[in-house]
Order: sequence, then C-alpha cells, then structure tokens
Amino acid sequence: MTTQHVSDAELAGQPAAYWTGVAYEALIAYTRKQQAELGFTQPQFWLLRNLSTNDLSPDGQGMTVPELQQAMHTYIRPEDDLTAESEVLLERGWLTRDADERLWITEAGEEARVGIKRHAPAIRARIHQGIDDADYATALRVLQQMIRNTGGTLG
Repeated sequence: MTTQHVSDAELAGQPAAYWTGVAYEALIAYTRKQQAELGFTQPQFWLLRNLSTNDLSPDGQGMTVPELQQAMHTYIRPEDDLTAESEVLLERGWLTRDADERLWITEAGEEARVGIKRHAPAIRARIHQGIDDADYATALRVLQQMIRNTGGTLG
C-alpha cells in the first residue's frame, strides 16, 4: 500500500490494522538498530529496567527469568530470549544470580541502565521528526478509540 498522492478520503479507507502493523515493525526495527549500534539490546534494557528499584521493579527483590518473562509479557517479542540476554548481562557484571536463580541488578548494572536511558530522547526525536505533539496526541487518541471500539483494553 502506498500513500503517495492519495486523497484524505482514499487514505481514510485504508485498513488501520495494516498500517499499525507496518508502523510497529518499522519502529521496533529502528529502535533496536539504534540500540545495537550503542552496544545493547532492547531486551537487555528491559531486564535492567525490570530489576531496578529506580525504574520498574516494584520491590527490588530480584526475579527469575520466568518471572521477568511474565512481567514483560505485553511487550516482549517471540524472538526475544531473556535467558541468553541475561547471560550477557551477567558476563558484563550488570546482573548477579543467586542460588534461587533470581537475577539482581548490580551497581554497575544500575549505572548502565541510567546511561542507556540517556539515549532514549534522541531515538524518540528521530522517530517523531516532522510530527508535532498535537498530531501525535491525536493519532494516539484515534488508536485508543479503535482499541475500545473493538473491545480491547488500554494497557
């Protein structure tokens, strides 16, 4: 499908599911490429975030890989291997593992999480280039209404 020289009426008739799927794949691919160039993967960042009491961890008690998979079930992709990704972070000294197989973020891991997070605004800025905040907000409201219209839930 193309949008070159397409009227608003023609564009409005195109399937939202197609375009949201194309957008999702493009955004994930772009984000992951940028992160890989910076030396980390999106799942590695998610692991650090979910284990940090300064981010997503509710209690700082460490988590097993299955618990992390459950915590990330709404955004993890089928090809993401949290076991392999956690092994990389263990080798880097960003995580430790206890006798109960629970992963814990280290001080070095927390420093890495903070450093990695600093790259997010630049990635977001490139994705949002040429889109003003009002148009972006409108697009999200439209998508949220489509979700409600089809019986879905909003996160």
